[in-house]
Amino acid sequence: MKREMTKWLKEWQAAPVKKAFPVLSFPAVQLMGIRVKDLISDAKAQARGMKLVAERTDSAASVSLMDLSVEAECFQAQIRVSEDEVPTVIGSVVSTLEEAEALVVPPVGSGRTGIYLDAIRQAAEEITDRPVFAGVIGPFSLAGRLMDVTEIMIQCYEEPEMVHTVLRKATRFLLSYCQAYKECGANGIVIAEPLAGVLSPALEEEFSQPYVREIVETVQDDSFIVIYHNCGNGTAQMTHSIASTGAAAFHFGNAVDMEEMLRKMPGDKLVMGNIDPAGQFRNGTPQSIRQETLALMEKCCKYDNFVISSGCDIPPMSKWENIDAFFHAVQEFYETNRQE
Repeated sequence: MKREMTKWLKEWQAAPVKKAFPVLSFPAVQLMGIRVKDLISDAKAQARGMKLVAERTDSAASVSLMDLSVEAECFQAQIRVSEDEVPTVIGSVVSTLEEAEALVVPPVGSGRTGIYLDAIRQAAEEITDRPVFAGVIGPFSLAGRLMDVTEIMIQCYEEPEMVHTVLRKATRFLLSYCQAYKECGANGIVIAEPLAGVLSPALEEEFSQPYVREIVETVQDDSFIVIYHNCGNGTAQMTHSIASTGAAAFHFGNAVDMEEMLRKMPGDKLVMGNIDPAGQFRNGTPQSIRQETLALMEKCCKYDNFVISSGCDIPPMSKWENIDAFFHAVQEFYETNRQE
């Protein structure tokens, strides 16, 4: 369903009560009684899972699977699939400049991207009461999975041209992938660039920001927006660079102080985060997540561009009683503050 997303963002920021925006998709497996390995290979199941989550929660939007192995797999990277965990990339496909130059940019629709695109097409038809966002990996985070996460950090210093070669190809693929999501009916994308969050500010400005900005400038418009996500612990030192990507909104992980990020980021852009996905949603209790949520909102809701969210993708086996407690706490905060 097509929406005026720029208008939606402005109305969301202006609203005295802001619905939460957790990155919530994989726990749908519990609602459907299936395994993660089944979900990642079935478009119909993914769309149904998104619909079930939307029906159960009062979220601001619906977000598809944040599976950061999909794009790398298209480049022939090997992935490890388990019953109940999000897939991970193992090994590397590029280790030399020659291999980087020979790397073939795959067509969109290859690997499991066709499944994920079809899932968004179905979800966008079924979920009409809120925007539908697709999840994609960021360019540097994709390059890191193709070169090996540790290796790319070294090569940023020793072989920067090799890194840029891989980044250019990763970005070319991601541009096509995001455009395909747009054509499938998505209202925007959440682009996850966590690996850039462990770079120095100077390296992030060279190896991540220009490529993210290229994607934003190419695909973002009034009806399709980009939300930038980074859960790295170095993001507080690179806020100016991150803001200059031009993304419509920003989402940060629990490794950083949320109030510090709000002070540093532009006041006219929504900034979301950052309840601990593993510590609270996965391993906490309804009582602990209620306390953490209320405390964070008490601290940050004085900024009118703050939106409460999870710090990152909520793990598949997170307890639904904790997820429900998060939404109840958000409701409790606003009801209490309206009465005061």
